[in-house]
Amino acid sequence: MLAAMEIRIATADDWSGIWPFLREIVAAGQTYTWPRDVGEEQARGMWLVSPPGRTVVAVDPDGTVLGSAKLTPNQLGPGDHVANASFMVAPWAAGRGIGRALGRHVLDLARADGYRAMQFNAVVASNTRAVALWRSLGFEVVGRIPEGFRQPDGSYVDLLVMYQRL
Repeated sequence: MLAAMEIRIATADDWSGIWPFLREIVAAGQTYTWPRDVGEEQARGMWLVSPPGRTVVAVDPDGTVLGSAKLTPNQLGPGDHVANASFMVAPWAAGRGIGRALGRHVLDLARADGYRAMQFNAVVASNTRAVALWRSLGFEVVGRIPEGFRQPDGSYVDLLVMYQRL
């Protein structure tokens, strides 16, 4: 992990650092259930969430955005005590502990915000690095949607529902 990396609340100015890798990850079509051709304004609205949600960034000392995460209630009303989160790490920064640091940070934020649990609704089963990371941080698979994700080559893979009590 980068010793000097900082994780902080994202500002509107951080979008220019998030968008290039968000666009690349979504366009690859292997890990997110977003439209592969999502436009910048739609993506910005989906990623830079409004309260009570919040978006964070991991930045290096020169301010380069290495990764980002968003934390929101998983549902509205009577389900708003369960958090949901999404994570993206710049592909060129992968393997340096950024995803793990973001995961721990967002779990701490969720606990501090009073959430009772966190649920991931759609973890692509073939994203083995993410599945292993979330398991190592205490998540368990509580559901499986068979062939719930269509890969770019037209084949299908399962989506996992992962959960952790906070």
